[in-house]
Amino acid sequence: QVQLVESGGGSVQPGGSLRLSCAASGYNISSDCMGWFRQAPGKEREGVARIYRGGGILYDADSVKGRFTVSRDNAKNTLYLQINSLSPEDTAVYYCAAASPSRRYTCRGIQSDFAIWGRGTQVTVSS
Repeated sequence: QVQLVESGGGSVQPGGSLRLSCAASGYNISSDCMGWFRQAPGKEREGVARIYRGGGILYDADSVKGRFTVSRDNAKNTLYLQINSLSPEDTAVYYCAAASPSRRYTCRGIQSDFAIWGRGTQVTVSS
């Protein structure tokens, strides 16, 4: 059974950091395009960042550039999202997702291109 499970979320103060993890089972993340998305309260889900099969990374939101870092540990079959300098605007449920086989090479930031989703992990930033 293919499954993605996020963890690492929590409540932090502004300026803090978190590292989110996305553990994959029944699936090899190194062979696919993987993405991080988030959904803030009352807002639509948006793309955060993507990592290509070859390891290239693209950050989709200008607000996260320089603060968010995506990485992948192929040996552990786990995707990570390091988040620094957190602000209340980063409060959201964070999801990881894997692209469908037909989209793994293009790796676009279009949510419908991603076929496998985790259930999300909550990040709350407040003082």
